Amino acid sequence: MNSVHTGFMWFIFFWVFVLIFMMSVGGYFMFRKFFKVLPREDGKSKLDWQNHYVEASRHLWDDESKAFLEMLVAPVPSPFRDIASHSIAAKIGQVALEDKADRVTQEHCIKGYILATPKRDYKSLTSYLDKHQIDYSPYKHLLQ
Repeated sequence: MNSVHTGFMWFIFFWVFVLIFMMSVGGYFMFRKFFKVLPREDGKSKLDWQNHYVEASRHLWDDESKAFLEMLVAPVPSPFRDIASHSIAAKIGQVALEDKADRVTQEHCIKGYILATPKRDYKSLTSYLDKHQIDYSPYKHLLQ
């Protein structure tokens, strides 16, 4: 009888830690999302600016640049790929609009991809670009 009680106690103890861990992970991502929607000094949030650049540059995207963006976000795990694609597309759109381009080119995509990627991921970014033989040498200064 005592071993059943001890086994059940360990079962409950295990699930308490699993649930605390899962809630912590979910809370972390919810907290990050919360910070993205807080307004900045200009009154718009980071998410507002992303949506602005995606909408403002929508007419600049052609099938080739969309396919290149899909290739760039391919290593992102599928549950996060849509969000990553949206943020990277926003940065690429911003780069294209600042260049006053008439369309999004591969150079805009590479530069925007580098600018949208967090510094902690630069090693995997460069290895992915090298693996696909994509020349990013004009933008190596952005990786500093």
